[in-house]
Amino acid sequence: MFNHIMVGSNDLDRSKTFYDAVLGTLGFSGEPLRNVAPSGHVRLFYRHNGGTFCVSEPINGEPASVANGGTIGFKADSPEQVKRFHDAAVAHGGTSAEDPPGLREGALGSMHLSYVRDPDGNKLCAIHRPAA
Repeated sequence: MFNHIMVGSNDLDRSKTFYDAVLGTLGFSGEPLRNVAPSGHVRLFYRHNGGTFCVSEPINGEPASVANGGTIGFKADSPEQVKRFHDAAVAHGGTSAEDPPGLREGALGSMHLSYVRDPDGNKLCAIHRPAA
């Protein structure tokens, strides 16, 4: 369904350090593709398993801001990977959000979740759904 997801950043170097570590826990490896658009703003493209996650300086020149109510969820392969995602985020300038990483029961069944905010305030989630 999705081709890519893009978030804005007010400090691309800080975001690169954060996302290199956090996305590395999910199997992203190597350097993101660094692109300078014709407008002069810089973007980082992380590509993995057919998807692209992008971090960009806002094209309109305004400060990056957070989507109220928005969350970007990343699929994890195990409960341990969910925890590593959380810990890498906190160790690299992010903050823990909501409950501590762990098992949750809900309308969609059992799942392991962790929620964090990146250094610019974007809300991220790592999720692992055990096999039924």
